[in-house]
Amino acid sequence: ILDPPRAGISPKTLRKVMRLGAQRLVYISCNPATQARDLVVLRAQGYALKSLKLVDQFPHTAHVEAVALIEKIPGFQTNLEA
Repeated sequence: ILDPPRAGISPKTLRKVMRLGAQRLVYISCNPATQARDLVVLRAQGYALKSLKLVDQFPHTAHVEAVALIEKIPGFQTNLEA
């Protein structure tokens, strides 16, 4: 389960998460823009977005929580840098 700050996941942390090789990730974000940025990186490393839900935890505001289910693509070969 990933629940980073508004700035999203740092590149170093994202590399560490991907090295774990988890088959499934849940990514919760209060900033859909940084979540989208991080999802692009995850996709390039063999993870696919399976589901995305928005949760209105702050009624009458523009703020939402985005909950993404991400799964590893079987057979995808990663190329992670140190």
